[in-house]
Amino acid sequence: MPKFKLLQKTNLQEDCWHSMLISILRGLAALEVVAAHLRSQVYPGFGTVAKPPLLFQGLAFGSGFAYLAVIVFFVLSGWLVGGSFLNKLESDRAFLNYTIDRASRLWVVLVPIFLVVLLTGAAIGVLDTTRLSVSSGEPYSVSAFFGNMLGLQTIVVPPFGGNFPLWSLANETWYYVLFPLLLLVVQSRPVMVRAAAVLAIGAIVQLVSGAIMLYFSIWLLGAAFSRIRIAAGPFWRWTLLLLVAASAVVIRLKGRTDITPEGFPQYLLFSLFFVLFLSSMQFKRQPGPVLDWLDRTGRFFANFSFTLYVLHVPMIAAMAHGLWSTFGIAQLSPYKLSHFGIYVSMYLVLVVGAYWFSLPFESNTPRVRQWLKAHLFARPRRVRT
Repeated sequence: MPKFKLLQKTNLQEDCWHSMLISILRGLAALEVVAAHLRSQVYPGFGTVAKPPLLFQGLAFGSGFAYLAVIVFFVLSGWLVGGSFLNKLESDRAFLNYTIDRASRLWVVLVPIFLVVLLTGAAIGVLDTTRLSVSSGEPYSVSAFFGNMLGLQTIVVPPFGGNFPLWSLANETWYYVLFPLLLLVVQSRPVMVRAAAVLAIGAIVQLVSGAIMLYFSIWLLGAAFSRIRIAAGPFWRWTLLLLVAASAVVIRLKGRTDITPEGFPQYLLFSLFFVLFLSSMQFKRQPGPVLDWLDRTGRFFANFSFTLYVLHVPMIAAMAHGLWSTFGIAQLSPYKLSHFGIYVSMYLVLVVGAYWFSLPFESNTPRVRQWLKAHLFARPRRVRT
């Protein structure tokens, strides 16, 4: 029978099976979201297509796991971000380092991409410069820009420039804030610190939606199971993997296709199977050419998955505008094989474009963090008299 062991530290070693799987899943989740959004933007809805061809049926089914991909993001974020913070909790300036790490992770990518959103809106003619006011309802406004930087999209302001995948970053931002506050309540000794943390949590609960708070439990599930190692044999590991895959297919075919309070039970069950499987894979993997290649490939896509996630919608808008203005194609046809080739070409442009865009920004996030910490923590020089 499987044996559960509570770990003193979250296992973040890169030569373990679960680390390789996390990298692969981070990349696959971003690729899945991009495939789903590209299909919904350039093809008609599946339900409106009479006698859809087999190829289009396969595309619609395969790209229909986007919301499950977001749930995977939430679980892995809890595992990596929460687990890493737990490991550093007793170190000097733990909370300040954590704040710098989280802010740099978001802003190093979001600021340049918001500029791309502005340029794209101007290029395709949807940006009205006369409306760039502080109005919170204008998606290109100054307030929307800074509101999205602070995770207030869908709460106070709209997603900046109509970049609708940013809704999940509001969840992530508040999970980043709530987790250390919870730790202060649980671990901090001074009563005043605990009281302040409780008041801050109460204020956040009043600010954000019920769905954001509800799905925080899934993020916490990832953080909690990052400290649990399950010693299990191949039978149990394969059983858990099959449960993950089967629950995903059932949700895709029979479940809800949105992240709402009504859909929470199905996603919670999927997440539970998922973290149990990941925890059972916390052991060293044997080196080999195939596994090493899979590990390198997973890390390659994982390293720019955030850029791909937040950049693909403005890129789709620009390409769709070019498709219409150049070829007169307003929407791809499910019945034309050549249009499927256009879809694949657009998809490749999105992935390659996001990779190149990530090189000066997302890939330099560690350097930005080091620079910030070096300057913020630098001791003032003593002046000799």
